Amino acid sequence: MQEASLRAFRGIAGFGGINARAWTLAVVRNTAYTWLLKNRSAAVVFTEDLESAEQQRLERPAAEGAGTPESLLLARAEAEAVQEAIAALPASFREVIVLRELHELNYRDIAEITSAPIGTVMSRLSRARSMLMTALRST
Repeated sequence: MQEASLRAFRGIAGFGGINARAWTLAVVRNTAYTWLLKNRSAAVVFTEDLESAEQQRLERPAAEGAGTPESLLLARAEAEAVQEAIAALPASFREVIVLRELHELNYRDIAEITSAPIGTVMSRLSRARSMLMTALRST
């Protein structure tokens, strides 16, 4: 995070008035890729896609404190199944689904972050959703 902050500070002159959140996420993404290229083997591309706060948000049922122990257990099992299905996706599909569904970014912002055309983002997102649905049906 510190390296990403330094890169953002150094590159602020190149900020062209686009969505600041998308620009910052692109800087963080590119910094992470640079770090992975230097410090990880070629077999490892991603670690955890979800931050701990996001994991906790997914693990909690919609209405905290409400429900029976059985419903809480089912909700936790469903959240774990979704997390496992997302983790099993190929990196390019996992990236767009996380940016769209968890970070709630629009297609244009995702395209800027991933350096891919909007059409590619849309097709990856569609395929990622289909893969997730297939994986979750078989669970």
